[in-house]
Order: sequence, then C-alpha cells, then structure tokens
Amino acid sequence: PAVQRDNPEFSQALEMKKTNSELKIKSYPQVLGHLTKDYFTIAVSGAHGKSTTSSMISLLMIKAGLNPTVIIGTKLKEFGDSNFRLGDWVQFQGKKMRFLVIEADEYEASFLNYWPKIIVLTNLEAEHLDYYKSVENIFRAFKDYISHLGKTGYLVLNEDDYNSEKVIQGFDKIDFQISKYSLNQPEKEKLKELLQVPGEYNISNALATLNTARLLKIDDQISFSALSEYRGAWRRFEIKHIKIQSKPVVLVSDYAHHPTEIKVTLKAVKEKWPSKKIWVVFQPHQYQRTYYFFDSLVKTFSLAPIQRLILAPIYAVAGREDLTIKQKVSSEKLGLAIRESLEKQRGSSSLKEVLWPNNISEAKKYLEDNIQADEILVIMGAGDIYELSKSFPLDPEY
Repeated sequence: PAVQRDNPEFSQALEMKKTNSELKIKSYPQVLGHLTKDYFTIAVSGAHGKSTTSSMISLLMIKAGLNPTVIIGTKLKEFGDSNFRLGDWVQFQGKKMRFLVIEADEYEASFLNYWPKIIVLTNLEAEHLDYYKSVENIFRAFKDYISHLGKTGYLVLNEDDYNSEKVIQGFDKIDFQISKYSLNQPEKEKLKELLQVPGEYNISNALATLNTARLLKIDDQISFSALSEYRGAWRRFEIKHIKIQSKPVVLVSDYAHHPTEIKVTLKAVKEKWPSKKIWVVFQPHQYQRTYYFFDSLVKTFSLAPIQRLILAPIYAVAGREDLTIKQKVSSEKLGLAIRESLEKQRGSSSLKEVLWPNNISEAKKYLEDNIQADEILVIMGAGDIYELSKSFPLDPEY
C-alpha cells in the first residue's frame, strides 16, 4: 500500500497490463488475504507488540510440531535472519491442516483483506493518523476487521488495554469467542522469571502467546519451554556488546518510534541496568507522525529514565510526506521543546543533555568523543538509524 502509482515498477506493470488482460496487479495484503483463506491463520494485530508476539507464537508452534508458515515484520535468527518460514501440512485434532502466522498491519486498513481463525489483539492506540485522521476511524477499522472471525473464530484480547475492551463493547452481537489475557494472570510471575527478554510489555506479549497456545491445545509445559528459549528478534530490544573508540559499551537496538513504545522500552532498559548511565539516539519517523505526536514525544523523553538524548534528523518516508507539515516540524524544534520542558521540571528529570546534530555522522562523532566505558547506548527508530549501530565494531570478548 505504501508504493505510489508513479513508482517505476508499478508504472511498468500497468503498461504491461494494457497488452495482457490476464495479468493481475495485487498489493501485498491482497495476496496475503488469499493465503489466509487457504490456511488456519493466526493474525497478530495491534499498535504495538505485533512482531514480538507473532515471533513467540511461531517459535512455540514449531516446538509443538505444528510446522506453521510464518510471515512477520522482523527478522528471526531461527529463520536464518529472515522474516519468512515455509511450513507444511500437519495432522491436527484428527484433521490435515496448514497453519499460517502473520502480522496483520492496520496501515491503510490492510488487515481488512485477512480472514483469520484466531486474532490476537495486543493493544489499540492512535497510530497512522496520516491515513485514519482520528481514533474513531481506527476503532471502526478494527471492529470491521474483528468481525471477519466466524462462529468458530477466537479473539485473544488484552484485558489490560482499555481501547481493546472498548472496541469489543461496540459490537451489538458477538458471534466469535473471546479469550482474554492480563498481567493479573498468575502465570505472570513464572514468565517474569523465565523470559530472557526484559520488560513488562514482553510479559504481556508472552501471556498473549500462552493463551493462543492453549486455544490450540498445546501443553503448558511446551509453551513455557518455548518462551524460555525466546531470545528476541531483530531490532526488538536487540542487545549487542560493541566498542566505541576502544571503550566497551552495551548497545540496545530497538524499532520503537511511537511514544508508548519508547516509554516502555526505556523503562525496560532502566530495569535491566538500573545503575548505568543511559544514552539514547532517536530518529523521529516521518514528518507527519512527528507532528501529530510532538507533545507526546516531548513528554515521553522529558520523563524518561535517561541521561543523554541525541535526536537524529527526521526520517522522511517516501510518498507519505505532507510538504506543508514538513515545514512545521524538525528534530531541532523537538529538541528545543524537550529542553523547555526540562527547565520547567527544575532539575527533577534525569535527562541532562539534549542534542540535535545535522546528520548521523555528527551523532557518531559526538558518541565517540563523549560516551564512556560500560555505559548503555540505545539506538531507536523505524528508519535507517540502525545503520549507526552497525558502524561500531562488536566487542570480541562477547
């Protein structure tokens, strides 16, 4: 859906179709939608946590022998650093079946193409406002999507998320079945002990996975074993040990770009390394998103348990930028607003320095000159900021 009609490959396809009427031009969600009808599909949806939860479910199902085909939004080492795994037919409850695990993205209502048997709804929040314009429109799209579940379908719902509960209350009649999960479940403490990935939000993702596994009649012992072996996905709290000018530094590479994602990720960083100084390099994602979430980003970083913040230039998303908004927002304006917020807090914030270099090269130079050994560096964003993390050599001692 993000590919514009003036894209050269799209334009060429349209030209080819003029002389070949049998040629079909389909978007990714349209093609994936066809697959969801042919498979027993488990679709993971929500504003946050889709990649981690779908990864957990996939690896758990593999361990349980259900051999799913998997298409997710991040790369897994278990899939050879790919986002795809091809499964096969299996015997399941006396039937021959094929399982498909996917992320069901809400961007441009892509998920309305999908027809899953199980929907996992992690949470619901204002997102993709360049398309939806309002939270009410987001609610309406999610409600339409959930209605794709038939009478034998299940909705795995996050009971802790107010908006998810609100969407369900909007149904006049519910034909599908609902399985709720919550951090109030007794399994929370066990998951907290066995999970290798930090953060309460990952415990919530694991609970969603556990509830999904129970719907598939997978034994809890298999589920807990699989979850204990989960080591994370690419750019989802990905921990590396690096050297910056010969100084050993712990790097956390993370995809977070929404204020809520940033908040829970930095909270998890602080919980894992409570006594360490934390640096953050954040690349705002898309001018419109930065504009819509400007105040939330200011509040999130002003209250974050970090000491240093470097704001890289905003990552422009091709074909999705509004030129009028582009003139209204910048990393410098965001940085100045954060500084102003810190002044109002009168020293109560742990954040002591906010910078906005002209480019990523300048950010790297500042890190090389100023970061100290054994400090924590968090590199966050959904754009190309991960290239910065790749520019530092790995620490050979790890």
